[in-house]
Amino acid sequence: MQKALRIISIIVIIVVIFAAIIASTTSKPAAADQAWDKEMTIGDLNAKNHFIIYSDMVCPYCVAFENAIVENEEEFQNYIKENDIFVEVRLSDFLYEYGQVNHPHSRYSAIATYCAKNEGKFWDYYNLAISSVWNDFFKKDGKSALSNIAKQDASYWTKIGKRIGLGESYEECIENQAPLEEIKQNAEKSAKLIDGMPYFKFNNYTNSGFDLSWGWDYVKAYFDAGLNS
Repeated sequence: MQKALRIISIIVIIVVIFAAIIASTTSKPAAADQAWDKEMTIGDLNAKNHFIIYSDMVCPYCVAFENAIVENEEEFQNYIKENDIFVEVRLSDFLYEYGQVNHPHSRYSAIATYCAKNEGKFWDYYNLAISSVWNDFFKKDGKSALSNIAKQDASYWTKIGKRIGLGESYEECIENQAPLEEIKQNAEKSAKLIDGMPYFKFNNYTNSGFDLSWGWDYVKAYFDAGLNS
């Protein structure tokens, strides 16, 4: 009888151990808990789907993707709501840190965007900046517009913040480069996770790149692929 009880006890322990292992491998943190910065997210914090965009404000293909969203904002909002999606932007000065050219406006734009984020205005700034850089540069000249952006003063990005009502503390943040270490850390983390720019991770689906001629239909195709992964 004692031998039988010991065998049963061992079996129970083994079952419990395997159940714990399975639970630990199949469960994952909520999307909101995985986010690097909740100010750079949109959608339901408890959504079952998590779409991550790794981006740089002077990456033409990043801007093309994100401008298609800005131009179809209502449809985008309906889509993420209907499909229970939590969207996160992981913006950094990646092209300054790791690009072939080390474009200075990669850093200028990241600093201005993070300073706006610190004022609680990330999405106001981000959407206007994406629309501005697309219409001012990439829409007409494509990738070659990078040389025209390089001719701009750093104040190009500061002025976008002023257009959404940001004031003295925002300008001081930019002047002091207050968020620079955070930006550099996020670029370093991105470099360990991505292959190309822009880079997308949606549930189990990953992809990189986007074409300057593509619009909302292609953006939606990326989302659909993630939902089906």
